[in-house]
Amino acid sequence: MSGEETVITYDGKNYRGITEGKATILVPAEVEQKGQQVFYNPIQQFNRDLSVLAMRAYGQEVVERKAAQAAQVISRRKDKKRRRGAADEGGNRPAKVQVTDDGKAAETTTHGEARAVESVNGVNGTSAEAPEVAASSTTEAPATSAEAEGAKVEGEAKSAPQKSRPSFTILDALSASGLRALRYSHELPFVTSVTANDLTKSAIESIKLNTKHNGLEDMIQMSHDDAIAHMYRRIADDLTNRDRFGNPSKENKYDAIDLDPYGTAAPFLDAAVQAVRDDGGLLAVTCTDGSHWAGHCYAEKCFSLYGGAPIKGLHSHEVGIRLILHALTSTAAKYGLTIEPQLSLSIDFYCRVFVKVRKSRDAVNYQGGKTMIMYNCPGCSAWETQPMVRTRPAPKKKGGYFYKHGLSQGPPTDSHCKHCGSSMHIAGPMYSGPLHNPDFIQSILDLLPTVDKGVYQTTSRIEGMLQTAMEEYLPGPEPNEDLDPKDKELARVDHYPFFLMPSRLAGILSTQQPPDDMFRGALKHLGYRVTRSHCRPGSVKTDAPWEAIWFIMREWVRQKAPVRTDRINSQMPAYRLLGLDRTESNGDAKGPTESKAEPQEEAESKDKNGEAAVPQEKQVPADVDMKDGSAEETETTDKSQEGKAASQEELRKTLVFDDKLAKLGKRKEQRKLVRYQMNPRENWGPMSRAKGA
Repeated sequence: MSGEETVITYDGKNYRGITEGKATILVPAEVEQKGQQVFYNPIQQFNRDLSVLAMRAYGQEVVERKAAQAAQVISRRKDKKRRRGAADEGGNRPAKVQVTDDGKAAETTTHGEARAVESVNGVNGTSAEAPEVAASSTTEAPATSAEAEGAKVEGEAKSAPQKSRPSFTILDALSASGLRALRYSHELPFVTSVTANDLTKSAIESIKLNTKHNGLEDMIQMSHDDAIAHMYRRIADDLTNRDRFGNPSKENKYDAIDLDPYGTAAPFLDAAVQAVRDDGGLLAVTCTDGSHWAGHCYAEKCFSLYGGAPIKGLHSHEVGIRLILHALTSTAAKYGLTIEPQLSLSIDFYCRVFVKVRKSRDAVNYQGGKTMIMYNCPGCSAWETQPMVRTRPAPKKKGGYFYKHGLSQGPPTDSHCKHCGSSMHIAGPMYSGPLHNPDFIQSILDLLPTVDKGVYQTTSRIEGMLQTAMEEYLPGPEPNEDLDPKDKELARVDHYPFFLMPSRLAGILSTQQPPDDMFRGALKHLGYRVTRSHCRPGSVKTDAPWEAIWFIMREWVRQKAPVRTDRINSQMPAYRLLGLDRTESNGDAKGPTESKAEPQEEAESKDKNGEAAVPQEKQVPADVDMKDGSAEETETTDKSQEGKAASQEELRKTLVFDDKLAKLGKRKEQRKLVRYQMNPRENWGPMSRAKGA
């Protein structure tokens, strides 16, 4: 994964030159013997390649928007000037002039246009650390004849206004060797300034050396400071410098901030959401402390860092992503800010999320409805979800509908799992909205055919993972009420947020795993949608309720893979999942199909005790509680559920595990993609922390 290495000598010292992308960093030749003084992990080249491409896709859109806004401002000013001239009887009104220090008069029209361009560029001018050239040159009043003669050629060259280059500033808050800052500067043509910050002296010396070696002294600004203090200082400067309306300045805000710490990014989030632009600024965050957000052994640490508890299960990394997004959401909401996840990935041993930060009071009001509690069963992996705030359509007095926010009702589950009887565990609160923005992902995918594969050596994996991420979202039911499309988007949640593993389900039942194609085919046969998650190979995401999933597994056991019931005791989840608790007087276990012959009264009593599967026509779908927070349904909904249940019963009777079913579940892919990559090398992982002072 690492780039080419060469031996380079600087000031009598030997360095290994490591090339990644278009940048080259210098590492002391004896680093392998003494340990790293400045942290560098070649395994994260995928992270850096993806970050550069994501920043490029985002930055191109931002720069185009800034240029268009600047053009609109200049056009409006010109129209205003033209109208004013027409009102002054042919435009004979003299232009406004100001007297300079040398006593000469200078027109201020072009200065006004320049200030308009600078304001649109985002920071009332440009960043304090990245001053920009003015949008157009000042037109001086007539000077002496000698001066006019000497400046004739220069005046002709400057007769046309020079277009301003929109500013785009990036903060690499924890820069270490400066590799990210170097790559952003080298590979993003629209970047005007990159600030490389680090706390350790050895890291700053490394950044200075690498910046000089790459010839980027004019592009990269070095900062020897604590990352939190650096961001808070800029925030404080903006809060101090307010305009005449009392609004804080935005002069010191970055267009994008990259947080890539060794461990958790939680301590940096509060400063980062305030230091980035609040009109859609990009925040890229890496968290490598997977033992906290994806492990169940440090629940107290996970809660203190991210404000939520993790789960025990194979989908823990998917939960971890949502815990990190919840930390970002709750941090930003305190300042009237909202986050819009663009890309959220679980990669190798870390999570990488890209979010836009936007100031919007309306969007903040929806955050409670997009935050959920998860009830997870460690026995059979089933789960239920519940929103923290109930958000549902309500009629307006003058017609139409709006989203009304209220208190969420009681838990959607009992203290014990209704499928296997195990104790339910609570996880969260966590973010429940969509993890990705398909348009953002597509913009990155569109870049891949145009980039140099020698520079971006991980493009095959990037393409596979992004394609998988874009396909994993299953849209939920849309509200029937006449609502504002913007409100619908703000209230949108992921109705099917987690994946399941057929191998895990088979292990719970102590049976052979059904082939992936057959399992997917069974879900499709029953009318459900199927996709997969980028988090884990062999994963399945579906809109099927758990009752249907366990019906499929019981049918698989009955038809193809019988189990040794004498090896299953009453304390195991499989005991109830297979219906072994429902025995006849002769002691023989009843299969799933035999239980249908029970008298109606006995079946209903067992349903109340949670010992039998709930009949489909009486069961509320698993996603209802997450959609509207209640089980209230209209008469129309009841009728549609009854019709759906009837069709479900017919489909279940025709479920046969054969080649036809496998063909139904077989994925039709046009070409092979590297969706999941094996460990790239021996002793692969996060590596040890740098020892630099």
